[in-house]
Amino acid sequence: MTHGPSNQGHDPHAGDGASPPPRDIRVLVVEDDPVAADAHALYVGRVPGFAVVGVAHSRGEASRVLERTPVELILLDLYLPDGHGLQLLRSLRAAGHCADVIAVTSARDLAIVREGVSLGVVQYVLKPFTFATLRDRLTRYAEFRATAGEASGQDEVDRALATLRTPGPAALRKGLSAPTLEAVSRTLRDSPGGLTAAEAGAAVGISRITARRYLEHLVDEGRAARSPQYGQIGRPELQYRWIPAFR
Repeated sequence: MTHGPSNQGHDPHAGDGASPPPRDIRVLVVEDDPVAADAHALYVGRVPGFAVVGVAHSRGEASRVLERTPVELILLDLYLPDGHGLQLLRSLRAAGHCADVIAVTSARDLAIVREGVSLGVVQYVLKPFTFATLRDRLTRYAEFRATAGEASGQDEVDRALATLRTPGPAALRKGLSAPTLEAVSRTLRDSPGGLTAAEAGAAVGISRITARRYLEHLVDEGRAARSPQYGQIGRPELQYRWIPAFR
């Protein structure tokens, strides 16, 4: 008796040239401040190609998460309540963990920076930072990870490494100035209850329309949030509030 070919274990895409979609880069956020941790996780989730698989608030909690959850990238605060972030990193390397690390920290000691590089820190993001800053670092890291194959020469190696390097500060969008942006940011930070564009403009000495452009820029960068203010006659006004994680 002759049996036809079995379909058991057959891959419907085998031989058709189709490639599986790339898997998201799995990220662990390690940050002792719960508000900042939530903000960092939210930011990572907004960048295509990345997925937060865990959030830890201490060195011990991070170690426990890593024991049960594979990750490719750790967003690591260096000042943790139960030890320095680099201590965590040293123990991970000793245990054979090879996840890359982006240090998210206020530490500016270049000796710590050098030590971090030797332990596999691929990027440093200094606090306070904006969504745009973290998005740029993550995008560059993804480009670096995507490089594969054998380099044809020194130039190609240099180009691959250059994807991790960061250029100077990004230019503001046309029509915005750094001094005015700083004045609007400072005014909003100093107003816990939030401000409308008219209130911010009056405080800084600019028009309501101009103030709104700067406030919307802060929202786009993730440094401020907006919500409608009800209770007045006519259309509700937008209320802008500084996000506390970026004080």
